[in-house]
Amino acid sequence: MAQTASKVVSKFGDFLTSPTTGLSTVVGSLTEASDTETPTIKLASIVQQNVPIALMEKALATKYPAVHIYTDRVQNLLTEKFRTFSGKVRTVAEVRVSQDRIEGLEDQVRTYVDAVTQILEGNRGDWGQGMFFTGGYEVKFDPVQHGGRNFIQVAKVIFEVDMSS
Repeated sequence: MAQTASKVVSKFGDFLTSPTTGLSTVVGSLTEASDTETPTIKLASIVQQNVPIALMEKALATKYPAVHIYTDRVQNLLTEKFRTFSGKVRTVAEVRVSQDRIEGLEDQVRTYVDAVTQILEGNRGDWGQGMFFTGGYEVKFDPVQHGGRNFIQVAKVIFEVDMSS
């Protein structure tokens, strides 16, 4: 079951880091369309791991903005008989933005969330290796907190991938 979660996270990570349709490209086009300043997310800041903010800042030199991709629930529903796994893999793309001022922080978070959801919308359908994304997602915005470069805000884009193996 752990490999099931890893496959989905890895595949979505590939979508986010794509040089032509990935996060930096989509954020750039959104920034141009809205005439706002939004820093590009570096490839090293797209992390395939579920790590709390406080621990990440203590353990590593954390760069913001960042996106953490992880699976928080795997359900083997056995919808297809005689398969080892056939069910749903709930995956989270957690957008973290930090800066020294509150002003503009939420606008940046919204821009990155828009970019992540556009990438999801552009990759509806068959992801290969028994993975299928129907297109549904949920977004949760956390309030601004103290942390990071003084202030930090987190938004989670949560989606399910149907998987059969």
